[in-house]
Amino acid sequence: MSESLRIALAQLDLLVGDVQGNLTQVVSVARQAREEHRADLTLFPELALSGYPPEDLLFHRGFRAQIERALEQLCREVPAGQLIVGFPEYGESGIANAAAVIAAGRLAAVHRKAALPNYKVFDEKRYFHPGTEPTVLSIKGFRIGVLICEDLWVAEPARRAHLAGAELLVVINASPYERGKQREREAVARERVREVALPLAYVNTLGGQDELVFDGNSFVMNAEGEVVLRAPPFEAGLYCAEFTREAGRVVPRPGVVAPELSETASVYSALVLGVRDYVNKHGFPGVVMGLSGGIDSALTLAIAVDALGADRVHAVMMPSRYTAQMSLTDAQEEARLLGVRYSVLSIESMFEATLATLAGEFAGLPVDATEENIQSRCRMLLLMGLSNKTGRMLLTTGNKSEMAVGYATLYGDMAGGFAPIKDCSKLLVYRLAAYRNAIAPVIPQRVIERPPSAELRADQKDSDSLPPYEVLDPILAAFIEEDLSVDEIAARGFDRVTVGRVLDLVKRNEYKRRQAPPGVRVSRRAFGRDWRYPITNGYRR
Repeated sequence: MSESLRIALAQLDLLVGDVQGNLTQVVSVARQAREEHRADLTLFPELALSGYPPEDLLFHRGFRAQIERALEQLCREVPAGQLIVGFPEYGESGIANAAAVIAAGRLAAVHRKAALPNYKVFDEKRYFHPGTEPTVLSIKGFRIGVLICEDLWVAEPARRAHLAGAELLVVINASPYERGKQREREAVARERVREVALPLAYVNTLGGQDELVFDGNSFVMNAEGEVVLRAPPFEAGLYCAEFTREAGRVVPRPGVVAPELSETASVYSALVLGVRDYVNKHGFPGVVMGLSGGIDSALTLAIAVDALGADRVHAVMMPSRYTAQMSLTDAQEEARLLGVRYSVLSIESMFEATLATLAGEFAGLPVDATEENIQSRCRMLLLMGLSNKTGRMLLTTGNKSEMAVGYATLYGDMAGGFAPIKDCSKLLVYRLAAYRNAIAPVIPQRVIERPPSAELRADQKDSDSLPPYEVLDPILAAFIEEDLSVDEIAARGFDRVTVGRVLDLVKRNEYKRRQAPPGVRVSRRAFGRDWRYPITNGYRR
């Protein structure tokens, strides 16, 4: 009986629906793990062949045929070594979220996910039926229990594997990023390994998929709950762990433990990866975006350049009669510091022409937000024209605080293909800007310090329409992420009338959010797939 086992964790950026491309990557990495790293077992992420989450692609017959052919091809093309790879398994009783165990070129076993998550961004009960039996493999005399993602978050699957003789757990995952998620994952893993007194190897997928970002952060934990190896977050790679038998127990040897990123650093990395993958996986040559001289667009520009490179980013300043000189100066400086193509296209003539066309219809009516929104829509006409002509995708620059209360123009500044900071509160935007400037100053300090303004009327400030962000953002977080009532939020020290007004704005503007582009999810609850608020409803606070 061998006294050591080498397991490779394949932390990969895969593409939903690209079965052949995913297969090619799995085959290449499996060979590399075997030939270069002498791995006895290679772990690939959950649903690696299909990408995660495949959603309704699972129902297409052609997709099923591709998955089944890919599994057969994988067995042929990896004739040596052993690997565990996630795939959707089609059978008479439905579809299973499964792990294929391939040994010496044949399908040796299939483990089916027992715990199907159906909360937050997860909707697995729509697609899969659960497995009921544990799967325990024997490799070089080591008995290995197989789990899939959510199986780790409840006690029973690990307990069943232990009772079936497992002395080591391996978990393949597609666990999306959110703030604080890695500590939560490791806390759950620590609870499981201490319950069964077994070490654990955990591989997570990587990359951006629509609103979701997967951060990797694969790790190995000993039976005492200590992390002895952690892969770098947001980086693809192959990471190897050595297990030995000591006094009858399986013990992982200490490896490189990548340091945890700070919360702000991890959010910034998620935003960069989310933008990079969304643009690249859709095949866009680059992006175009409006640059206003404000902090939101400045941060979005920095993220875009870090994701794609300066040569793929086109920034456009579109001044009107209300644009301050400092905004023109600061926007030009941002573009210079980041080295992007920069254009100045005035909307004044468009604005005047639109007002003249509508003059008869508006006669006798007071000036209000209508004229402000027209300016925003003039800007989007220019940006979408550039997007259509060049093929570059339009990035929008709105933040979560604005999206929550509707402080954005439908078919204006909300229009675009992707919204990088859509799930970032205004206060988080400030922290991210400071973080990016600490790496290299690319956002003028005046942009960070000046009072925020949409500059759609004379002397306008955000605070004219909204509570200070130091008040607004905690109220929004309590309502959106914690589901607290007006009374519960007011009990935290906020003015009840202000709380009620903010919550009314959130409810009233759901129709806008439904028409907003997707953006990177970084919070516990983002607008999009895990916020399902009725547009039409009679609920009163």
